[in-house]
This record gives sequence, structure tokens and C-alpha cells, in this order.
Amino acid sequence: MRVLLVGAGGVGTAVTRIAARRDFLTHMVVADYDPARAEAAVAALDDREGRFSARRIDASDEAAVRGLLAEENCDVLLNATDPRFVMPLFDAALAAGAHYVDMAMSLSVPHPTSPYEQCGVKLGDEQFARAEDWEKAGRLALVGMGVEPGLSDVFARYAADELFDEIEELGVRDGANLTVEGYDFAPSFSIWTTIEECLNPPVIYEKDRGWFTTAPFSEPEVFDFPEGIGPVECVNVEHEEVLLMPRWVDARRVTFKYGLGDDFIAKLKTLHDLGLDSTAKVTVPGADGPVEVSPRDVVAACLPDPATLGDRMEGKTCAGTWVKGTKDGAAREVYLYHVVDNEWTMREYGSQAVVWQTALNPVIALELIAAGTWKASGVLGPEALPPRPFLDLLGAYGSPWGLREEI
Repeated sequence: MRVLLVGAGGVGTAVTRIAARRDFLTHMVVADYDPARAEAAVAALDDREGRFSARRIDASDEAAVRGLLAEENCDVLLNATDPRFVMPLFDAALAAGAHYVDMAMSLSVPHPTSPYEQCGVKLGDEQFARAEDWEKAGRLALVGMGVEPGLSDVFARYAADELFDEIEELGVRDGANLTVEGYDFAPSFSIWTTIEECLNPPVIYEKDRGWFTTAPFSEPEVFDFPEGIGPVECVNVEHEEVLLMPRWVDARRVTFKYGLGDDFIAKLKTLHDLGLDSTAKVTVPGADGPVEVSPRDVVAACLPDPATLGDRMEGKTCAGTWVKGTKDGAAREVYLYHVVDNEWTMREYGSQAVVWQTALNPVIALELIAAGTWKASGVLGPEALPPRPFLDLLGAYGSPWGLREEI
């Protein structure tokens, strides 16, 4: 399999380090707007067989991406950029006749008059509108194939197939006890994406009502995370699973809650109050005259790169899906989860835990696609495909998953 990886940030670099240990990969072209980042990601590998190369690409330039896919004869485009580049990359892959994998979906737009009650443009709507084109082309666009969304969706499919007869609720719950030495505020993942998902109206799904929205950070609950992480308060956040799971898994309710903490939430609210979460460009003075910048890009530039924080981080991060329903006439609740220890990922891969956990899952998906184990066409989420081969490979990659019975 020949892969074009677009994005050589923290997640993209971790993708190369994970993929380098697997033999399904014939070649991976690592492309980034900053060629130095792509070159550094490749140079860090023990690539004696020459399976990795670096190129420069502008992810917003659909024609250039299409040309690079053709030039390098790539079978798949793996998108490791932030969500604003989803559509040009998604469209370029289709035009070039390649499969496509991403870890997020096309962006949402809040409802113009009732943002905290009704959905406007939902996450992924632009991609699902093109599903018929992908089906006719016989190509697969596997969307939301990170850890959350991604592995959490695989857990939902597995629960429906093997653990439950009826599902009352699928609740993705994400929490961690990570700390970063020397920083009062140092997000462990892209602040651009974090602002987008945390300040947008969260989406909830109910079978009798469909998709609807609520206020950011609503419905707080304390969830007890496994493997020593412990109780963490979680709140509603906009996330792709709620838009994906109901399409293929029969459940009466689907939610996503994130363990952010009061301090993190307060900082996000302050950014919003000051307009610093905006992506609309503003004009500011520059050395050579006025310059247009996005406030959110300025915030991202002022904070440390999450990829560089690993040696200052301690603790574990947990992604998982809590499932409530019935099996053989009896009530059942389980939490299917994946815990990653930062000490282990730094020692084994030189990548911090959050970016490594995100990067692991698309690499597994690529291996399943290369083997023909996951074979389909159209625009699909992970829950549309057989879960057991994926979960088995987690163990083969040295990072097994867990199941905790709640009742």
C-alpha cells in the first residue's frame, strides 16, 4: 500500500513512527506545508528500506494534492491536518481515485437562530452529501478514524454485535490525569481543534427526536475512569461520534462527554468572551504594514506545540465508550476503553500519549484496508465495518483494550 500522509505535526509524526514498524506499508509520502516538519518526521525514522519520503504540500490546494497523489501513485490519502482542510483533501482523494481516511469530519455551522436547540450544518454533512459519488467510484472514504472518533465507534459496533441485544445509550467518555510540568495552560492536543469542538453547541442524539443541540459544557457528570485515573467531571462537547454512531448502530440515545476540568473550561470561556476563538481574520499592525491574522491562529501560536510536551507530561489518558442496555433480558452496563500511559509512549515511540493514541487507530485501519479485511465503498464511519479484526490488532500493536462491567 502506498499512502500520502498530509500533515506532519504531532499526530502525523506519530503515524510515521507507528507505521514504520508494520510491513503492510510499501511507501508513505509525508507531506506538510512546512517541508522542514515533513523532513524531520522522515529523518527520525530508522528507514533503511526507503519506505518514507518527504514532500511539501498546501492542504488547501486541492489540485496540488490531486497531482501529488497521481505522481506518487498513492492508494490512500491519510489526513492528519486540522478539520478546516477536510474538504479539499477529501475531494482531492476522490478525484484522484484514491481511498481516504481522516480522524475528524467536515466542520459544523451552528443554527442561525436556535444554536443551543437545533442543529445547523452538522459535522460530516458535507462529506455524507458526496457518499453516492464515492460509491460509484468504488472508493472508500473512512471518516472519523482516530481514537475519538474512531476507536470509540469500533467499540460501539462491537457492543451492538456481541455484548447487547438492545442498547439504551452509547456514551463516549474521555478523561485523563495528565499533567505538564512547567505550564499553567498547555493543552495536550491541537488548541485549534479543541476550541472548535468545545465552544460549538454540543450535539445529542435521541431515537425519537433525532439530532439536537444543547449549551456548551452542559450536563456535568462524574465518571470513574479505569487504571488509576479515577473520577473526572465530564461535560457535553460537540463530537463526531454522535453524528456517526446512529447511522449504523441502533441506540436510543448517543452522547459525548469530555473531562475538561473547571480551569480549562474557564480559559475556553475567556477566549470566547474576548473573541479569541474566532477564525475570521482581523487586521493588526506589522513591521511592513497591516497584516491579517486569525485570532485562533494567534492563540495556537502562543501556546506550546503539543507534540513537544511529552518529556514534561506525566499520567494516562483514557478513551472509551460506555454502553447501557440489555442482554438476554437482563440489564447490562459496560465501559469499553483504551488507556495509554505517557511514560510508555515516550519510551517506546518518542511521542506523547494523546497524539500517539490518536495516531494508532488510522494506522490499524490502513492495515485492515491493505489486507482487504475492511473492504467497502462510500463514505463510512468505523462502526460500519467489522470490529473484531480491529480490536485484535490493537493487541498486536502492543496496546490492548479493556472492558469493565458496570453492573
